[in-house]
Amino acid sequence: MTKRSISVATLLALGAWNCFAQRGDLSSPHSAANDTMNVIVRFRPSPDQAGFKRFVAKGAQHNRFLSSIGASVFTVKTKDFDLLASDPEVELIAPDHALQAAGLSAAPDYGWMTALGASTPNDTFLYDGAGIGVALVDSGIANGKSANADLRAATDAGGRAYALDRVVYSESFVPGDASTADAYGHGTHVAGIVGGNGADSTGPEFSYKIRGIAPQVNLINLRVLDQNGNGSDSSVIAALQRVIELRDKYNIRVVNLSLGRPVYTSYSQDLLCQAVENVWRAGIVVVVAAGNGGRENSAGINGYATITAPGNDPFVITVGAMNTVGTPSRADDKIASYSSKGPSFLDHFVKPDLVAPGNRILSLRQQSSYLDLTYPQNDVPLSAYANADGSQFQNYYQLSGTSMAAPMVSGAAALLLQKDPTLTPDAVKARLMKSASKLPLATSTATDEVTGVTYTSQNDVFTVGAGYLDVQAALANTDAVNGTALSPVAVPDPNSSAVYMVGDASAIWGSSAIWGSSAIWGSNASAIWGSSAIWGSSAIWGSSAIWGSSAIWGSNASAIWGSSAIWGSSAIWGSSSPDAEATIVALRGDN
Repeated sequence: MTKRSISVATLLALGAWNCFAQRGDLSSPHSAANDTMNVIVRFRPSPDQAGFKRFVAKGAQHNRFLSSIGASVFTVKTKDFDLLASDPEVELIAPDHALQAAGLSAAPDYGWMTALGASTPNDTFLYDGAGIGVALVDSGIANGKSANADLRAATDAGGRAYALDRVVYSESFVPGDASTADAYGHGTHVAGIVGGNGADSTGPEFSYKIRGIAPQVNLINLRVLDQNGNGSDSSVIAALQRVIELRDKYNIRVVNLSLGRPVYTSYSQDLLCQAVENVWRAGIVVVVAAGNGGRENSAGINGYATITAPGNDPFVITVGAMNTVGTPSRADDKIASYSSKGPSFLDHFVKPDLVAPGNRILSLRQQSSYLDLTYPQNDVPLSAYANADGSQFQNYYQLSGTSMAAPMVSGAAALLLQKDPTLTPDAVKARLMKSASKLPLATSTATDEVTGVTYTSQNDVFTVGAGYLDVQAALANTDAVNGTALSPVAVPDPNSSAVYMVGDASAIWGSSAIWGSSAIWGSNASAIWGSSAIWGSSAIWGSSAIWGSSAIWGSNASAIWGSSAIWGSSAIWGSSSPDAEATIVALRGDN
């Protein structure tokens, strides 16, 4: 690998200033002698670790090893950065990027029923995820005596109800905070979507069971987000390294990442993406939230090209969010307007891979957490799921976002692996995508409850991917899967107005009629857009829109993605803006 040294100025252009441990005067990186920043460094192989020793000798503070990617995390003074980066033993140096976790209706959301293809809340299924380990890289989960009853096993060996904690392992990777409990309230909600068994909404007094997709999975709790829902690349990379180490002990077959950050570089150079690929190659399905940038239009992009990392990686399953519109029928469901759209920035992968219920999802409440205290209006009233109006304890909470859609798919993957433990991550991804309901090329609208702005979305391949999660159909699929399931690349034809999908040479797509592109992506898969394809001349794209010469595909693409544009400090990912995954959407939901 060629050496890639990065100057302080370049780091600022990449948005790395958010990673500074001591911010000082943001207008000048050299204004305070003791300003520091966290960086991830990979040294050239050396028997005496010369580069590592020089870093420490020059005042760099070593924080942790990231052996899975052959790197280390250091805190360095900004005034020393250029000197350290120029060390001849440095092979790669990158910012330790900051990342984040990705109104209340009185009616149940029906999310799990929609995902499973159930017709009533009482439908039972042959598979429940028993024996499968799902790792949640998130803000933590309460366990032990404080664990929610919905995360316990049905009975223990003595027949005592809900006595065994299904959170079988917990560890914190949050610097300086060893607690594995959920101070933010996001990880517990995600855990309930993956594997809540509905214990606290089961009985004659309840009219609706609030449960997860795989209600008997074992959960591996890897806390990387702090009490405010914030984390860093290095914490997530360290947690993913632990997933691989614990794989056999807890039969970890799936990892859920309901978090993300902006894309700063190609996935091939992104250390976070390299870490998720290591997990995938270890035989573990990686499911990632697409992000909540679908309403972003500061650069005239209509929410396109806002997929967050590591959801931009072609190996992983990237999930967008659907709105169930508060009914158990799938017929009236629509894309959530905030769900991030593809193609992935820089690499142009066709993302998301599929969509799942993610709007106003009812799941577990973490009492006294940041979200619980800040947004009490998201507590689910007893009347939403019980016939009685007594004063029973409220254990459920409502959130919206692709953070909620991703665990739907993680739970589905656990069911597929329970049915057939021999399935590879590529096979799971392929079956979920092929069996997904193919949505018609329709448009839908949503009006923001706070601002009154109306957003229009279209069910194109960059918005809904291969379609809408259907777990029953995925379980019924028995097609043999050979090859990779890497997401294809969107490639514009320089001689026409068409954009085509090009798959990896070894990919499943296109290798046979069973796995052909039309089977996965629908009948209009051959050309994403053009006068005779999905995108007609009067459709959303035009010469002055995203595909124009000065936009994402053009030679001046950097103009749109500069520091003052969508990823800039004053935009949705700036230091003063709210958490994109759990705050903006939690307050507003979708209509």
